[in-house]
Amino acid sequence: MTMARIQQSIEGVARFFAKHPQEGRVTDAAAVAILEEGLRCRAEGPNGAALFSDMPESIGGGGSAPTPGWLLRAALANCDATVIAMRAAQLGVALTRLEVTVESDSDDRGMFGLGDGIPAGPLTMRIRVVIAADGASAGQLRQIVEWAEAHSPVGDALRRVIPMSMTIEPA
Repeated sequence: MTMARIQQSIEGVARFFAKHPQEGRVTDAAAVAILEEGLRCRAEGPNGAALFSDMPESIGGGGSAPTPGWLLRAALANCDATVIAMRAAQLGVALTRLEVTVESDSDDRGMFGLGDGIPAGPLTMRIRVVIAADGASAGQLRQIVEWAEAHSPVGDALRRVIPMSMTIEPA
């Protein structure tokens, strides 16, 4: 899709939500994870979407797919890259390069419940963005990236406490 098409699409969505703000709140498509074998899982989504995860052999998995933790980092990297590209198109900036890297540090003892107060998830995360566009200053590119990071749905979900609930249904 061309930058102009992305720009037109975003403008159309903005006009729609300006007229119909109540339409902005939606229930997102569910992801349903199914244990396949060992620790390998398949998450299913809309339109036949499927995503696989597995754990390394060292902890009993088959090592046949990325870990859920890597998928989290990949989701953040992809989401940030997408929103950066959308914002650039919205402002008429043609990107010539965009690369988003997400790294994290974890203490694996937390996942196994070994040690009081050790979180199961990442302790820190780092995002590195390499970006270039003909005719755009470093300051303009920084503003695009900062705006996008503030509006990245996955980034927001990681920064903000989200109320969660769970139901358990014995099969």
